[in-house]
Amino acid sequence: MTNRAEWEEFVKGTLIEALDIELVELGENKVVLTMPVGPKTRQPMGLLHGGASVALAETAASFGAYFKVAPMGKGTVGLEINANHIRSKKDGIVTAIATVLHEGRSTMVWNIKIVDEEGDLLCISRCTMAIIDPK
Repeated sequence: MTNRAEWEEFVKGTLIEALDIELVELGENKVVLTMPVGPKTRQPMGLLHGGASVALAETAASFGAYFKVAPMGKGTVGLEINANHIRSKKDGIVTAIATVLHEGRSTMVWNIKIVDEEGDLLCISRCTMAIIDPK
């Protein structure tokens, strides 16, 4: 992704667009995304929904893995994800910082930290991505 228009076209009609997830950085071994905390991402008690955090985490791992293997004609899909919700949030912006922990022939493992505007840890997640041959 080289510009905002390219990102918007890529995520059009997806959960990523619905949750207003934005790309901040896409590097060789690191992905940074942001997501607003608001009506689309809150649970009924007014807090950031854990599922929205997990969606953000898996999106970050997915983009990181995909852009590593796409040049080889491969694709990626989520195989497993876990998350520990550390701190709640009612509004503002959260940032997912994903870094690769393991790169194998058939899987990748990504570590994802979700932080608030002050850098306080809200959620820690680990996502295993399967590397596949596209059909």
